[in-house]
Amino acid sequence: MSQEELIQQSNAPQTRSSLANDFRKLGLYEGMTVIVHSSMRSLGWVCGGPVAIIHALQDVITSKGTIIMPAHSGDISDPREWSNPAIPEEWIPEVMKELPPFDPDVTPTFGMGTIPEAFRTYPNVRRSYHPALSFSVWGKNRGEIASNHSLDNGLGDKSPLAYIYRNKGYVLMLGTDYGTNTSMHYGEHKAAGIKEVHKMSPILENGQRVWKEYKELDYDEEKFPAIGEKFEKEFAIWEGYVGEARSKLIYQPDLVDFTGKNIK
Repeated sequence: MSQEELIQQSNAPQTRSSLANDFRKLGLYEGMTVIVHSSMRSLGWVCGGPVAIIHALQDVITSKGTIIMPAHSGDISDPREWSNPAIPEEWIPEVMKELPPFDPDVTPTFGMGTIPEAFRTYPNVRRSYHPALSFSVWGKNRGEIASNHSLDNGLGDKSPLAYIYRNKGYVLMLGTDYGTNTSMHYGEHKAAGIKEVHKMSPILENGQRVWKEYKELDYDEEKFPAIGEKFEKEFAIWEGYVGEARSKLIYQPDLVDFTGKNIK
């Protein structure tokens, strides 16, 4: 959607101040721990773009709390598994030889949107070390959260998602739905019988680029919208508008536990 189309579809300009007010009305407060999923265009025309949105979040949460965003880079992975689109089979050997290794300071997010991509480069933001499933963290305990992220089961018990769970945090969905709600993958780790798979990514190890194998579950987010719909019939959530975006604030431990009990 072009800027002109956004302007035409917006009732008023969204600003750092107006967004902060909307966040507070939705239920965000100083000192909370929150993971943010976002759709930039759903917010309407924002004066200052992603910068204004991030500043508004920081104004409300403050450094007494913690803001986390997915910084996933699924393209730093085995090209033999790429789809939508796949690359020609004859390209694969050269791509495996040349694909740059994951670098938390340099590697961009992939498919996360403009807000997480801007957030990962912000002052005092720490990015966890996982080639495909990293998170960006700002605020209280950012170093601890970013440092405690295991290569195996990167959305499991040794991940930023688990920190949110242990610290009674929340999920903020800004114009997004349950299909992109990463915390529900942590719920899969609390379920029984989900198959484990092996993945590979290029990383730096002792200064050398190596292809490193790691384990994760065979995640299935296609089931999340139906589980989310069922969750909302049994649990209270906070709903409202942030800018033009229909938004939701959810207590993460309830969603994680519910997903674990209902994923099949």
